[in-house]
Amino acid sequence: MKAQTPETWPRLATWLAGLLSVIIALGAALAAGSAHAGPYRAPRTSFGAPDLQGLWTNTSLTFLQRPPVFKALAATDAEAAAMEGVFRKMVGDLLLTSVDPKLPAPPVVKEAPQSDYLEMDMHLARINGQMRSSWIVEPADGRIPFTDLGKKARAAAVKEDFDGPEGRPTEERCLQAIGSPEGPPMMNTGFNANYQIVETPEYVAIHIEMNHDVRIIRMGDRRHPPASVRPWMGDSVGWWEGDTLVVETTNFPKDFGVGSLGGGFTYSPQGKLTERFTRTAKDQILYQFSVDDPAYFKQPWRAEMPMRPAKGPIYEYACHEGNYSLPNALSGARARERAPDDAAPPTADQPVR
Repeated sequence: MKAQTPETWPRLATWLAGLLSVIIALGAALAAGSAHAGPYRAPRTSFGAPDLQGLWTNTSLTFLQRPPVFKALAATDAEAAAMEGVFRKMVGDLLLTSVDPKLPAPPVVKEAPQSDYLEMDMHLARINGQMRSSWIVEPADGRIPFTDLGKKARAAAVKEDFDGPEGRPTEERCLQAIGSPEGPPMMNTGFNANYQIVETPEYVAIHIEMNHDVRIIRMGDRRHPPASVRPWMGDSVGWWEGDTLVVETTNFPKDFGVGSLGGGFTYSPQGKLTERFTRTAKDQILYQFSVDDPAYFKQPWRAEMPMRPAKGPIYEYACHEGNYSLPNALSGARARERAPDDAAPPTADQPVR
């Protein structure tokens, strides 16, 4: 290295001062960038809309309504452990029970097996790191605020009816999926709780794995058809508010019901549902909804749940309407009607004709 002479010192000092100014400017730029880092911004589709496309799931142990074991919206570790323990035992007993009592019982396992049909995440859902005791966030008690008329409508919707096939549950008739993952709103359930979202400039389509329903949401035009037009699952229109897809659904069929873990509800003809889909991270969509129906609820109520990437793919769900349950239920009811009032019901080894 060449020795520096007094004549070169001014140039060296100038060079060092310049280097120091560059380092200071770079540090300031990095600090400013860190201080002003905004919230997550969803990627864009080829036509510029926030990209929600892909395979998603909403399965978890969190119920729509808050079970009594929880004291607040944010669940404690002890409450979560109690809830998860009950479900692991219940699911384990269900899956490990021999159908034929003559067959040996399968071995007992410590964890509930995740069978081919049970896909439930055996944990409470988390939003912003907080374990949630219910999807409902308003009212604060986490319960559906039914009016008396709303309670009667819900009771009528789930009442057992054996008079004919039209009176059987919609799940049994392959009209709705078990637990209403298609909704709307789209509830979490124990299996086949997977969704595929596809966007175009004119429509957003949500393919629900269970019962292979597809929700078609018209984009841009917010007008609904006349009240006399009531499509199955209602009429949905959507628009973008920043990075959020807002979907408004009205024109539900008469007493259209939604089931869920922890209890469901029914819409009146005036019911309105507003859903919000916001991609908050690469691996999460925050799904929020509010129900506004003064006839059946004392106040509008709100709920939210996270959707996360599903392992995929979407499989065919072939619901076989009337395969065994429908004729068995109706023929059993007819046999019961023909029997004397004091007669014992048929046993398992006495098939009903």
